[in-house]
Amino acid sequence: MQTITLYNGIKMPLLGFGTFQIKAKDTQRCVEQALAMGYRHIDTASAYNNEKEVGAAMRSSGIKREEIFITTKLWVSDMSEEGAKRAFEKSLENLGLDYLDLYLLHMPYGDVYGAWRSLGRFYNEGTIKALGVSNFMPDRITDFCLNNTIKPALNQMEIHPFYQNYYAQGINENLGVKITSWASFAEGQNGINEILKSIGEKYDKTPAQVVLRWLTQRGIPVIPKTTKKERMRENINVFDFSLDSSDMEAIAKLDENKTYFINHRDVESVKFLFNYME
Repeated sequence: MQTITLYNGIKMPLLGFGTFQIKAKDTQRCVEQALAMGYRHIDTASAYNNEKEVGAAMRSSGIKREEIFITTKLWVSDMSEEGAKRAFEKSLENLGLDYLDLYLLHMPYGDVYGAWRSLGRFYNEGTIKALGVSNFMPDRITDFCLNNTIKPALNQMEIHPFYQNYYAQGINENLGVKITSWASFAEGQNGINEILKSIGEKYDKTPAQVVLRWLTQRGIPVIPKTTKKERMRENINVFDFSLDSSDMEAIAKLDENKTYFINHRDVESVKFLFNYME
């Protein structure tokens, strides 16, 4: 598996397995199947309510702990100095681990600075190997980097062919922050796009494989989610071809430059997310 290197030297697989919206009863089976196929990065979050099942799958896999990269996230309701400490320790307990590879602030709301100070102590003692954020727009990530001694190593963002986010990628990279794509397929909202389908036919690949290759060629890690073994296998087999410049130009024309999900600057969205797990 190809990797990227975070600014602190930690290597992270370029392609991982996401568990968002996978029910707890299905999570262990899905993660076990993904690990058996060669996935070595598993992405979860306290808000997904499946950390325990991710941990059980890791243990049953027989794979050495140091060979699996685990990401989980701190939710808004725990976004404070004391709340972050409790939530982090709870995530470790749920996963059955003694350290995390990557721990993210899930949203840019609440006392993110207090939470970061708390998590920085775990980072300094090595219990968290890398700290990052999620859904921090360019202004927020810039402010956050300028006002913290420990800089985020990574920012998870909505990035797909219809919301390509090149500007945000550039801002983050100039700050030394890597980005990861969530909703890489826009959750299928546009159906099967004919341009992506046509590009895939050139290489005997599916539109989904084209999207994952487009992102990884941009140096953006991906964490596609599926509960189906055949799709897991399809998603991991994207490193045996490369898109040429004409493919990249064709995909660039699909950009609508707008979110398909949540505007993280919208007042009602902030209220909804703040109360999501209350």
